[in-house]
Amino acid sequence: MAESPDRYQIRITLTMKLNALRDFLAVAERGGVRAAARHLGLAQPAISRSIAELEKELGAALFERHAKGVQLTPVGQAFLRRATAIHHEIQRAHDEAGQLRGAVNGRVTLGMSTAPHLELFPDVLPAFRARFPDIHLEVVDGVYPLVEGALLDGSMDFYVGPAPARVPGELRVEKLFDNTRVILGRKGHPLAQAKSLRELADAHWITTSITHKAEEELGPLFEKHGLPAPKLAMRAQSALTFLTALPSSDLLMMLPVQWLRYPLLRDTFQEIKVREKLPAPPVCIVQRTGLPLTPAAEHYCTLLRRAAGHIRKR
Repeated sequence: MAESPDRYQIRITLTMKLNALRDFLAVAERGGVRAAARHLGLAQPAISRSIAELEKELGAALFERHAKGVQLTPVGQAFLRRATAIHHEIQRAHDEAGQLRGAVNGRVTLGMSTAPHLELFPDVLPAFRARFPDIHLEVVDGVYPLVEGALLDGSMDFYVGPAPARVPGELRVEKLFDNTRVILGRKGHPLAQAKSLRELADAHWITTSITHKAEEELGPLFEKHGLPAPKLAMRAQSALTFLTALPSSDLLMMLPVQWLRYPLLRDTFQEIKVREKLPAPPVCIVQRTGLPLTPAAEHYCTLLRRAAGHIRKR
C-alpha cells in the first residue's frame, strides 16, 4: 500500500531535521565545514546548505565564519546543548528499541564516585554482565559537579555518588543509602589510640579532589567542635597519590567508610576511632527528569537499589 502524501512529507521532513542536526554537530565538533564533510563523507556544499536551512528555520546565525573555520555564536552555543541532548536521546531510543526486542547490545554511560565504586560496584557488575554481556559499559570516575553537564546534555545516563546540595530542575535525585566517614592513617600511626578530634588537632591532613568537597567539610567539622582549622598538608588529585602517601607517612585522611570496608584495603589502613560523628552525604542516583532510561540502564539502577537495600539492613 502506497504511503499517503502527508505521511511521506512527514517522514522526509523528519529525516531532513535529523540530518541537519547531524551536520550541525559535525561542524561544531570539527570546527569547520570542510572537516565536517570529510568526517561525514559528504560534499561540502551539502553541509553548507544543511546549516543554512537550519539557520533560516531558527531565524539566527549558528556560526561565525572565519578564514580558518567557524565559531559558534551565542545562539549556536545554546542550540549545541539542545542538539547534543537530542542526538544522545535518539541513540538511546535506538538502544531501547533493540533491547525491548530482546537484543542485549547498546551502551550505558554512568558517573560514579568512590563510595559506590567500593561498596556497590563489586556486587552490581557481575549481575549486570550476566544479564547484558554485550552492553558497552562506560564508567566515568568523579563526583557530581564534574558530571552535571554530561547528565544535562544526555551523554551520561545517570550518576551514582554523594547527594549534591542542589540540582537543576531537569534532574532528579533518588537516595540509595545514608553514609558516614572514618579517619584513616598508616598501620602503627602514633595517633592510633586517639579518641577525639581534639587529640588530632596537631595532625597533618591530606585532602583530595576526588572526595566530596573535602576542604569545605573537614574545616567546618573542626570548627563545630571548637578546634582550630586542620593543617591541610597535601592535596591529592587521584586515589593513587593518597594510597601511597598514607602508608608511608604520618598524614591522616577523612574518607567514606567504604575505604575501610573494601577487602583489598582493609589491612592497609589504621582507623582512628574518634567519638565525634563524621557524617557523609547520602549516596544517591541522579538522572534526568521525565526521560526514561533504556532497559539496560534501568536494570543497572535496579541492581544498585537491591545492593543498597542490603547496606541499609546491615
